[in-house]
Formats: sequence, C-alpha cells, structure tokens
Amino acid sequence: MTTEPMTTEPATPRPFDPDHLAAWVGTQAGFARVPGVQYAVRVGGDVVLEGAWGVADVTTGEPLRTDHVFRVASHSKTFTATAVARLAERGALRLDDAFEAHLPELVGTGVGRVTLREALGHTGGVRRDGTDADFWQLGAPFPDRRALVASVRAAGPVLGRGEVFKYSNLAYGLLGLVVEAVTGRPFERHVQDDLLGPLGLDRTSPELEDGAPAVVGHSALGVADDGRLPVAPVRTGALAAATGFCSTASDLTRWFAEHADGSTLLRPETRRLLQRDESAIDRPHARPRRYGLGLEVRDIEGRRAVGHSGAFPGQLSRTWADPAAGVVVSVLTNAVDGPADTIATGLFALVATALDAGAPTPAEAADLDRRTGRFANLWGLTDVVRLGGDLWLIDPRRDDPLAGAERLVADGETLRLPVEPGFGAPGEPVEVLPGEDGRPAGIVVAGVTSWRAEDYEAGRRAQLAARHGG
Repeated sequence: MTTEPMTTEPATPRPFDPDHLAAWVGTQAGFARVPGVQYAVRVGGDVVLEGAWGVADVTTGEPLRTDHVFRVASHSKTFTATAVARLAERGALRLDDAFEAHLPELVGTGVGRVTLREALGHTGGVRRDGTDADFWQLGAPFPDRRALVASVRAAGPVLGRGEVFKYSNLAYGLLGLVVEAVTGRPFERHVQDDLLGPLGLDRTSPELEDGAPAVVGHSALGVADDGRLPVAPVRTGALAAATGFCSTASDLTRWFAEHADGSTLLRPETRRLLQRDESAIDRPHARPRRYGLGLEVRDIEGRRAVGHSGAFPGQLSRTWADPAAGVVVSVLTNAVDGPADTIATGLFALVATALDAGAPTPAEAADLDRRTGRFANLWGLTDVVRLGGDLWLIDPRRDDPLAGAERLVADGETLRLPVEPGFGAPGEPVEVLPGEDGRPAGIVVAGVTSWRAEDYEAGRRAQLAARHGG
C-alpha cells in the first residue's frame, strides 16, 4: 500500500527521521482506511520529505504517485486573495472597493456594497453557496458567470457587513469576476501568467486540465463496511476562484513558501495584512479558529501557522505553513472523509518539535538513532523516534502524535521515562533489547515487552492464517 518517500541525504544529520514521518503518515492513513494520501514537507526552501501512500483509484488499484494531481478546493482562495492583493499593490484596485465598482450587474444590490476586503475575509454577509447548491454533490453543474450573478442578486446578503464571520464561496467567485474586470482577461489566464508560471508551479492549475494525471475522488466509508464509491470529476465554472484549483502536495509547499517572511511575492505589509487575524470563530464544542484574508490561522506547538483546507466532492486537503521559519506541510487525500487536517497538523507538530530541539552532531545522532524503531505487542504500536537531539516514545495511532508522548531521558546506555505526574511509569527505565543485526529487537516499557513491529506482525498473520485453515 505504501509508496516510498523521496528524500535526499543531508550533509549533517536531519533533526528528524524522514522514514519515521512517512511511517507515521502511513499508519494514520491505514487506520483511517483512506484510499490514498499524498504529502510533502518543506523546510527553509527545500523539500525534505515527499511521498504517497495507497492508491489513486480504488476501482483500478492504480498506485498513488507524488505527481498525481488533486482537487485542492478552498486552497484556491489563497491564490485568489494573493492575486487581488497584488492588483491592489499595483493600484489597479483598492481593497476597500465595493463589488459594484467593478461589477455593474451588482449596482444597487446589497451584495454590490460588500467590499473586496470583506469578501476576502468572509465578513460581507454573503450567502455561502446559493439557494440551490447541490452541485457540491454533483446534482447539477457548478454555476457559470450568469448563474453566479443571478444567484447573488436574487438572494442578496444574509447578514449585515461586518456582522459576523460567514464563509462564502459565492463571494470568492465574485472576486474572480473582479480580477477579470480589472485585468481584461479570464481569471484562469491572469493567475497562470501572474502567479503559477513565474513561480514554476507546473502541476498547479486554476481548473482541472484535460489529460492531467488526476486522482479519483471517493465517497465516505460505509457504516458497516469499507466500501467506497468513485466520484466523477467536474468543472467548477465561475467558482474556480473559490474551489477550482488543482495541485500536488509538493507544489502547495512551494506556493506557501512564497508567503514566508522574506518572500518578494507580496510586500511585507501586504503579507502581514493577509496573515493577521481578521476574525475569530469560537463556538461551543469546537476548536477555536481564526481567519485572515484568504488564509486560516492556527497555533501549532507554539508556532503561528497559516494555511487553508480544501473540501471537494471526494477529496480533502490541508496545508500549514510557519512563515517565520519557512516550514510548510501539505497533505492531500482522495476521500470525502480523508484525515487531511489531522495528518497535516500532526506532521507539522512532529517537524516543529524536532526543529525546536535542534540538530544533534553526527555522533550524537548516530548514538540516538541506533535505539530507534517501531515496536508492537498485544496493546498496539510504539515508536522510539529521534526528534532533534531527543528520543521520544510515541503512539503512532494517535492523530495527535505528541498527545501522551514521552520524551525519554538518556543516561549513558540507560533510557528512562521522565519524572512527572502520570498514570504510566514515571522514572522507570526503558530497556532496549539488542538485535543480531544491530537494530533493536524490542523494548521493555514498565516491564512489558514490545517486539519489532514487522516481527510481531508476521506472527499475528501466521496466527490468523492458522485460524482460517490456511
């Protein structure tokens, strides 16, 4: 099921083990029974991990590759917001312009008075998708320009301007029409010439291109089975600016690297404007969320990250970037219930923790790495992994890899669990059992043995085969 991650050997030890990150992604994907996951990590301008797990299409079983293109859906808003911001920097428009200043069809309507900045930050009160939005489940075509304008004219704004954060795909569709009005060119052509081409984003496009190596989207798992149905590809019409973009995980890390400090894509003050908190969304029983202009904001392991999610029929995606440190993680899945957000957030947390711990010397890294591995017993899986100059005990089944994780204390050849309150075994030793090939054969934690995961899995499969007579 796994496509090997592609990495390059650094001159000095990496602060993390790319193979462990790839194995963690595969574990999350496997337990979620998702068809495929494509992922990439970029640090300081370099892709340090790129991989694909699973299949592009459950019907054919075609292996997923790193060059397969996904619908990245609302990631499109980051491209649209950047295009509008660059036009503002050139004086072609102002963020305080109302829609009606560029779209005469909206003159005299409530939506026409919504400003571009309000639309970018989802505070214009515009209806989310219209009164008939079954195009989201392929019950009708996505609206063209005429249908989009007719929809917003007929429905009008739902809430007052600035009243509350109210996500709107229709508003972003209108922003695409504004770009066309200002530039005199189709939205797709302008974005290609002004953003994608100059940045070398060769596998990114504002709409699914004919002949592109696109993945197949899939429905959710059944309640009582693992069956999934394929979801047909469709075009997004006038909502391309909101949801039409297609890309790969690697290209998305390249795109978000251009939003890091020091990039020349936008002026520093413009970049800060897009990334600062425009709205806070704090609802009961839900994770607090923050949004800027075309970018979502979240704190992950003490780092301020910006990014976006993407939800398209049969596909889910998520990208997080730390603009200050130049760290970007992107995860794309080809199922409507794909765990893109949890995998991307967990992957980002692992990378951030490793970077914060600092890179060890080659000798230190070699000493720590000889004790690492994945181990299993009746109770599940345990990873001993190096993050920076520290060894951690991690349960790879958890969607938050650091929840319940223990940073081991090394004292010569002895490893100990930290002395801190807990229901585990604080202060007790962790014994690493030597193997004949130089790799650990197992570990003993709180007196309980775990063996190499591949050895334990082979034994488990043998027992299953014996039970079933084969």
